[in-house]
Amino acid sequence: MVLGTIFFSNCNMNCVYCQNYEISQKSRGKEISINGLANIFMQQQKKGVQNINLVTPTSYVPQIIEAIKIAKKKGLKLPIIYNTNAYESTETIKMLNGYIDIYLPDLKYFYNELGEKYSNVKEYFSIATKSIKEMYRQVGNPIFDKEGNMLKGLMIRHLVLPNNIQNSKEVLRWIKENLNKKIYISIMAQYFPTYKAKNSEKFQEINRKLSKDEYMEIENYIYNVLDIENGYIQELGEHEEEYVPKWEF
Repeated sequence: MVLGTIFFSNCNMNCVYCQNYEISQKSRGKEISINGLANIFMQQQKKGVQNINLVTPTSYVPQIIEAIKIAKKKGLKLPIIYNTNAYESTETIKMLNGYIDIYLPDLKYFYNELGEKYSNVKEYFSIATKSIKEMYRQVGNPIFDKEGNMLKGLMIRHLVLPNNIQNSKEVLRWIKENLNKKIYISIMAQYFPTYKAKNSEKFQEINRKLSKDEYMEIENYIYNVLDIENGYIQELGEHEEEYVPKWEF
């Protein structure tokens, strides 16, 4: 699948391990108009991508909605992905009803104290799970085309953090117990220490990659304990740093 990915600056969370911290935390980027954003959507469609992937779009929802309206009048037909950390109000998600085809939220933390420590946000779990339930209400279970590309639906991602395996288990258990078994889960093992989490006394417990034992514990929990039907688990790699985008401003 070729994603038409569009990154937005200034994330509403402040994760100490963010791989894209240059744009999410340091306000780097290029200012564009609503019409300019609509034109970018159209340019992506002309390139032959399978969808429009909006990354950390929360702070720009009203402008994005207007850009989608303009682009659709110009012939935009691609599914639109809302790629989010899920830390947003249900009112914001309700504004997007009818404009978003695929919701791709993270569910990072079960324990709110982790959200405060690692992302500088309060009540992460309750806020994120409410917004995810509203996303599911809007788009329902995944629908795929003949090639296996998602056209509509909800897929929840979870990044496994070192020394926080119980947090991951609780997140996955909540998904299993509270949402339809047909939704997809994407479990990411790509964590590596960067930004404030790298070589830091304060965050020394996450100043390393995931171990093989931790990875296998999560894998066992998914398949043998929860018996989750649909989803993906990323292979444990060695060179995750190489896949971080090189930003040009």
